[in-house]
Amino acid sequence: MNSPYLISISKAEIKAATKRARTLGSTRNLSVNSINHEVSMNHTYRLKYLRIALVVFGAIMAFGFYPLTLIWPSGWIWHQGQSNYLMMIIGVYATLGVFLLFAAREPLKHLSLIWFTVWSSLVHGGIMAFQSLSNPNHAGHLLGDVPALLIVAIVLALLTPRSDTSIVEHT
Repeated sequence: MNSPYLISISKAEIKAATKRARTLGSTRNLSVNSINHEVSMNHTYRLKYLRIALVVFGAIMAFGFYPLTLIWPSGWIWHQGQSNYLMMIIGVYATLGVFLLFAAREPLKHLSLIWFTVWSSLVHGGIMAFQSLSNPNHAGHLLGDVPALLIVAIVLALLTPRSDTSIVEHT
């Protein structure tokens, strides 16, 4: 039975091809494993820096915003004199700061809180930037709380995974 699609291969040729395939396969697996290791190390370092950022930003929000209003009022206080607004916003950010400190322990379990912090900081900072540019009396905020919130948003956005399956925690 002669068919143009049948090819005669000797046992020696099969052994040689199998040996080449094994060699190529192990090289391929080695490079894939190397890439996977490199990617997981990159994610491990991102997670480490995310934890550090959460602790730093959480501590500043929880314990640093009020002292900043005393030290640098033109960059951190929006209303002169006694203001109920100031204590309200300090309370909101202090609470957020405490929860960011909790999230630093296991960031992957708190992605929604972290992304809320990113987006709310971006929106709040953007609104304050517009208001600072619109009113010369508030120009000091362009060097105070406006960039602070934008830095929080940018740093956390760069370090935070997009979903809990996009990063594997190796601890």
